[in-house]
Amino acid sequence: MIKNANILITGATSGIGEALALYYAQNGAAHLFICGRDKTRLADIKQRCEQYGTKVYAELLDVTDSESMRKWIEKSNQTAPLNLVVANAGVSTGEETEPNVRNTVQTNVCGVVNTVLPTIELYKRSTVSEKHLAMLSSIAGYHGLPTAPSYSASKAFVKTWGEALRLSLKKDDIKVSVICPGFVRSRITDKNTCPMPFFMEAPRAAQIIAQGIDKNKGIISFPWPLRFSAWLMSCLPNVLSDLIYGNLPKKV
Repeated sequence: MIKNANILITGATSGIGEALALYYAQNGAAHLFICGRDKTRLADIKQRCEQYGTKVYAELLDVTDSESMRKWIEKSNQTAPLNLVVANAGVSTGEETEPNVRNTVQTNVCGVVNTVLPTIELYKRSTVSEKHLAMLSSIAGYHGLPTAPSYSASKAFVKTWGEALRLSLKKDDIKVSVICPGFVRSRITDKNTCPMPFFMEAPRAAQIIAQGIDKNKGIISFPWPLRFSAWLMSCLPNVLSDLIYGNLPKKV
């Protein structure tokens, strides 16, 4: 699907979003539509992707602005009919203050909603043969983490919604994949003070994600030891999971 595909990625100025943009440019994407909130980083990633011959359209945009997101997605689709939309933009919470919690929900939940809903609308009208939607959740979405309550809750929303959309949109020939990575290098993990087992560099994560999307996997969750641990913890009775999660290292 990669070669000659038209791909839109939100939050493409760092971490997984940046790595995905570069991966698709390197592997023959025809058009890339990327957005971010930092003008300098956005211009930089645009230039780096264009070196591979891909046509890149960069938009300075905040995913929490629903109307601007709808207009941008529609405009992008008119430029080149979209084959893949990656709702990637997200933030960490840091200290669980009210402003930080609200910002997490606005970006990680509403930002994804603002990307997904317009995409579903245009995909239902689209005549292209390949229509794929990918949504970035996290292994943190398998079970609420006491070290990151609002972050894990926001990612749980994305995971659950994406799993349900995959089934409900199948009749419309719209593919849906939910991405649940572990610790991947980004501006978010750069701030972490807690242990980060099975830490992964962003280019490797992008490769795993792109290959999973190409195989139409419903859940792209990695690395497998963390996925298995998170899944197992989600199955345990609360009395056990509370005991284990209650002893996790605290963030500084």
